[in-house]
Amino acid sequence: MIAIRRARAADAPGIAAVHVATWRNTYATLLPEAFLAGLSAERLSLHYERSIRMGHGVFVAVRSAEQGTPLVVGFSTARPCQGEALGEGEVETLYVADDWQNRGLGGQLLRAAAKYLAALGCRSVFIWVLHGNPAIFFYERLGGRRLANGATHVAGAAVPQVAYAWDPIETLLDVDA
Repeated sequence: MIAIRRARAADAPGIAAVHVATWRNTYATLLPEAFLAGLSAERLSLHYERSIRMGHGVFVAVRSAEQGTPLVVGFSTARPCQGEALGEGEVETLYVADDWQNRGLGGQLLRAAAKYLAALGCRSVFIWVLHGNPAIFFYERLGGRRLANGATHVAGAAVPQVAYAWDPIETLLDVDA
């Protein structure tokens, strides 16, 4: 059984493991090999644990294991935006472990993040996606409107990205995925 819920500090190592594995697989042709090889689950775990303890919008898809130990199979993070942003809220990350993709978990995690942002008063939401990421069609299928092109810097190199937005936020909250 899979549950979508707010992350707990104990979920941080599982979140970090999903982060590292999905980046190494999804971005193998988009990001430098040395950068991907150097990703540290330990460092990322500390980052996510800190975010969770600070009350940030971190959500997990968790499968219950036979011994009752939960297994994180996906996660999303979200934050409200201020100033010059493409929307009032941003979904910063959304990753689902390879073996768990195409089961609706990504849509559930995206909507959990959007619901969190809506509860904070955000009326629109956006997400940046690396250009060339095969998940781009996922966002379009969920009604995301291509809003902007940009670039992010990874390992000293500019990497093109595209922003998808849902405005109003209800256009995402009402989607069946």
